[in-house]
Amino acid sequence: MAKSSLVQLLSERPVLGDGAMGTMLYQYGVFLNTCFDELNLTDPKLVKRVHDGYVEAGADFIETNTFGANPLKLARYGLADKVEQINRRAVEIATDSAGENVLVAGAVGPLGREFTKYGRLTEPQAHRAFQAQAKPLFDAGADFLILETFSNTRELLIAIDAIGQISDLPLVAQMTVNEHDETPYGEKIEKAVARIAAETNVTAVGLNCSVGPSSMLGSLELIRTVTEKPISVQPNAGMPRQVEDRTLYMCTPEYMAEYAKRFLEKGARIIGGCCGTTPGHVREIARAVRSLDRAATPSIHVGKPAETPARQVEECHVPLSQKSRLGDGLAAGRKVTTIEITPPRGVDINPTLEKAALCAELGIDAINIPDGPRASSRLCPMVAATQIQQHADIEAILHFCCRDRNLIGMQSDILGASAIGLRNILIITGDPPKLGEYPSATGVFDMDSIALTAVVNNLNCGIDIGGNSFSPSTRLAIGVGANPAALEPSRELEKFKQKVTAGAEFAITQPVFDADMLFDFLEAIEPFRIPIIAGIWPFTSFKNAEFMANEVPGVVVPAALLERMNAAQTKQQGRILGVEIAREMIERISSYVAGFAVSAPFGNVRTALAVLGKIDIDRI
Repeated sequence: MAKSSLVQLLSERPVLGDGAMGTMLYQYGVFLNTCFDELNLTDPKLVKRVHDGYVEAGADFIETNTFGANPLKLARYGLADKVEQINRRAVEIATDSAGENVLVAGAVGPLGREFTKYGRLTEPQAHRAFQAQAKPLFDAGADFLILETFSNTRELLIAIDAIGQISDLPLVAQMTVNEHDETPYGEKIEKAVARIAAETNVTAVGLNCSVGPSSMLGSLELIRTVTEKPISVQPNAGMPRQVEDRTLYMCTPEYMAEYAKRFLEKGARIIGGCCGTTPGHVREIARAVRSLDRAATPSIHVGKPAETPARQVEECHVPLSQKSRLGDGLAAGRKVTTIEITPPRGVDINPTLEKAALCAELGIDAINIPDGPRASSRLCPMVAATQIQQHADIEAILHFCCRDRNLIGMQSDILGASAIGLRNILIITGDPPKLGEYPSATGVFDMDSIALTAVVNNLNCGIDIGGNSFSPSTRLAIGVGANPAALEPSRELEKFKQKVTAGAEFAITQPVFDADMLFDFLEAIEPFRIPIIAGIWPFTSFKNAEFMANEVPGVVVPAALLERMNAAQTKQQGRILGVEIAREMIERISSYVAGFAVSAPFGNVRTALAVLGKIDIDRI
């Protein structure tokens, strides 16, 4: 089967690059004053060893060992007459490592001479130099060319023009940037990238080298505003440090992987590493990015069947009010209250049942049962939900996560949930395993929450994933998640609209700490509005508030709330202040939402009950 092209891969998923060639050669004992490009001729096995490490780590493409293989740089080593030989051999070595599935990128760096309008390097000389290097890369079979670590925008534009005259290969054009979001020449990076992206033969634009992932994230946010072309991000593994006369890069693979996820969320389509990045870094980046991508982009989509028998059409229209007590409350416009209780880590369900019974006694409508929150492993939520309904006389809302089962297992479990009497389901995509306690676990993600919502809607019609009819159908009240504080509001709105179209009947939001963000979200979804239950999280301390602000995806905590929590002098003061803040939020948003889903932080259900005014605040 033919190898996918770069353009095809970019249209399908994020594309992962390799790491540093020079760093690895240095680690393998090559002196810094050596011409690394000449190793393609003198020690090809060593170069291949580096490539093999990145292929094994999961890179989608590897770069040839040709960053400095242009006539001007090679002339310093007396190798100007070997430009063609070095570049051709580099492609052959990389191709041997790449095999059938990994692309080979011909690496082209700057010419190494000061280039200005009146400098020592003229434009015709630069054209000839870039073409001299690019032609053997093209002729030898490189899949695309990557022009990287350019500090002078004019030089990069000349390279793009020169190569475009002799080759139709896709070009990835990358500038280097400093911590002030400028090129080394002082040009604002967004201005430089806008000029580069305007070139028709440039497939993708981006940044590499110079700074670590933290600084580059800020630069990414700037350049995404000036181009719709795919963006590449390949930072150093942090800022270099001198340790005993050696230049070392201190970023761990795990740290790089965390930022790779942020790059993906901010719109990057090519993610890799530069100086200091090793196969260990690339391996962790691959795990993190591919887990997130599987979560965001399901491998299948399940829609409604084209034709449905008349009996099943009738069952499809069972109103929400007839599906569950919670559904009846929502349909009638009563303000519903739910409390989230996380299943235990072990097998003792009794404390959970006692908490649920207390909630039932005090008039709570339902218990939310999370499914592996933050990629943790606990007692099966379906077992917990069933036990609660059987022994505590209160309905459960079963959270159902797409992460841990394939589509066959998901359908079987949903049918099972309906058969044992569960009536409410909240469908979520789920956090990737990398975020949790078992980072080596495999995330499945056959479907996302949108696709699974359509599946459950079809099951309510008596139609399974394979189009087979069954009777009686399920009668589940279908809930979904919503995030009023999403980093990309337009994307969140589009996803929410798709969930409603797929069959969602109510939604529970992420914890709301900013009422204005919620109001904006509610206004935006008015054309496809369903009952919205607002998530409420009572802080227990300033540390807990900081954690919610900095460590929980999709949550925004205003600085004013952090300041209020910081004023608490004791643990009890912190808990009481957290309840007061939550009560204030409920009072402010009450007339705009269908109800509240209050979390029981650290399992303290009394705190949640105090928020809802069911017990005195001094009893928490």
